[in-house]
Parts: sequence; C-alpha cells; structure tokens
Amino acid sequence: MSYLPKDFLVWGELPVSDLDKAVQFYAHATGAELAVDTSGPNPMAMFRPADPATGVALHLYPGKPAKDGTGPTLHLAAEGTAEEIMARVKVAGGQVVSDPIQIPAGRFFYAVDPDGNSVGFFEGSQK
Repeated sequence: MSYLPKDFLVWGELPVSDLDKAVQFYAHATGAELAVDTSGPNPMAMFRPADPATGVALHLYPGKPAKDGTGPTLHLAAEGTAEEIMARVKVAGGQVVSDPIQIPAGRFFYAVDPDGNSVGFFEGSQK
C-alpha cells in the first residue's frame, strides 16, 4: 500500500460536558474564536482552519469525555509561546501535565482540559 494523503487526520471531534464552558476554555487557551453552530441535530463549536478548503478542523460537541486524560490526545495550535499558553490553560481551568517539549515541528506541551480530555498545545502558528 502506498496511500499518502495530504493529512491523515481530516477532522476531529472532542466531547465536552458543557459546551459553553468548553468554548470559553478553548478560546482562552488557544486565542482562537470558536463559532457555535446550532443548525444540525446537535450544537457544536467549530475551530475554523485558515483555509477551510484544505485545512484540518475540529469541533467540540456535547458528549461524554474520556476521564483523566485516558482518551486520544488532540494537538492544537495556540497563540503565543508554550509558557504563555500554559499560563492561559491554568487560568481557564485546565491542568498542565508536562513541560514544553521540543520536536522538529516546534514546541508543545500536554494538558488536560476541564472535562479530562487529553490535549497537546503547540506554540505559535502551525502549518
């Protein structure tokens, strides 16, 4: 097999117990503006990529989160340095669970959101 798509992850769904609180947490932690969409059967809050035609996106939805960081880890781009993002995550009610980690693509750290979802936050703009 030699299938090589542009991105293997094409969409993400993150369950949260309280959509409004989760929107506040993620907007504060990432610096992004989330758009709430109530046009479907369930409300969801959308993270919008810079280019919707080619970008990978994510949404939050009312659901049952995996507790204590036991579910899959989604990695999100966030505004600022890892240290600035870490401070915002803490202020917004999340828990930082690692120091910043340097990899070839940049720096990130692991955190747990207020619902217990495992999340990685990358500093600066990721492309």
